[in-house]
Amino acid sequence: MVNDDTIQLLKECNSGIKMGISSIEDVLPMVKSEDLRSKLEKSKKRHENLEQETKVILNDYNDSGKEPNPFAKAGSWLKTNMKMVMNPDDATISDLMTDGCNMGIKSLNRYLNQYEAAEEKVKDITKKLINLEQDLLVDVRDYL
Repeated sequence: MVNDDTIQLLKECNSGIKMGISSIEDVLPMVKSEDLRSKLEKSKKRHENLEQETKVILNDYNDSGKEPNPFAKAGSWLKTNMKMVMNPDDATISDLMTDGCNMGIKSLNRYLNQYEAAEEKVKDITKKLINLEQDLLVDVRDYL
């Protein structure tokens, strides 16, 4: 039988991945640089692949996952749109993505500590997601 830490960590990863995909989708229509657009689309695809991986395991555990907190999602959307109205450029998009990645990395590391009894394969998925977020930080850095 799977332990609760495993399910909880996997659900947090699933929710974070969905939040990351949503955030990227929110800014993609406003990106001016083709290079930045390509980097964001690549990251979105990597998020989607990891989301599929989490769905398969959640399904194996008879769990449907977790949606992002609606208030967090609405707040992110509002922040994105307010900042983009004030300064609609790629630097603003890079700034927003940097903030989101940093929040995600912080949360995921907290969850790794909180759910320390989780199975190693789920911890590995969490670490993959942290690395994905760190890669995106590096990719958007040039646009700050």
